[in-house]
Amino acid sequence: MSKSTKLCRKTSCPRSNIFCNLLDKIVKRPSLQFLGQWGYHCYEPRIYRSLAKILRYVDLDGFDALLTDYIAFVEKSGYRFEVSFNLDFTEICVNTILYWVFARKGNPDFVELLLKKTKDYVQDRSCNLALIWRTFTPVYCPSPLSGITPLLYVAQTRQSNIFKILLQYGILEREKNPINIVLTIVLYPSRVRVMVDRELADIHEDAKTCLVLCSRVLSVISVKEIETQLSLGRRPIISNWFDYIPSTRYKDPCELLHLCRITIRNQLLTNNMLPNGILSLLIPARLQNYLNLEI
Repeated sequence: MSKSTKLCRKTSCPRSNIFCNLLDKIVKRPSLQFLGQWGYHCYEPRIYRSLAKILRYVDLDGFDALLTDYIAFVEKSGYRFEVSFNLDFTEICVNTILYWVFARKGNPDFVELLLKKTKDYVQDRSCNLALIWRTFTPVYCPSPLSGITPLLYVAQTRQSNIFKILLQYGILEREKNPINIVLTIVLYPSRVRVMVDRELADIHEDAKTCLVLCSRVLSVISVKEIETQLSLGRRPIISNWFDYIPSTRYKDPCELLHLCRITIRNQLLTNNMLPNGILSLLIPARLQNYLNLEI
């Protein structure tokens, strides 16, 4: 049995699957017969280029099909890799998908579709199908090990429309230290690509919207931590950031209505029912909107 056959043995993965076909091409390529010997840098460009050709022009239906193929590949394929190659291949695929969805497209519809397709896996952070917890490199490079999570990237870029979707799905509530996201929104420098006044104004407005959204999810926001960073010389992206954090998040008692929202959302989150479970509640539409962070 050849080295490549031992490395990757296919038993049940359908040939029409994008990721199965991609793996076949890599393993069968003469120069990559010994994947373990050649290493990550040899096959990463081929994987990235192949997926990038699809993701560059894909529509929602095509992206749905791609995610379906990835889920089937991870769950049901008969491929058996050497551990190192298995990790490399899945990390490159995930890095490429997240890079195109969040850094290149920045389309809320694509983000929501990704969350819908993978929400059943989101409770297990170690799962390769919990894509929202995986890291990616915003400026694409082969190694995803130094990447950041989609939530942190969206906070850095203040994409308020996408940030809202992530929060509606309970991603901030699952964060171990949500204050880090708040600090990122307030203090992370605007990116170099923001050059003109109009874009700068949009970044400022988006930062304000992101802060308001955080106050709809969290019961406590540590203003002292923000002030500590400012005392160390950090500069906020919006000078009046204080105006967008209600006093009931750091000084006054939290509103009972907001505490009820947090309790109900936490219960839905525990049962992995955010945000769709809100619509099944027999309450007025305005209260549903309140629970879904619309108001």
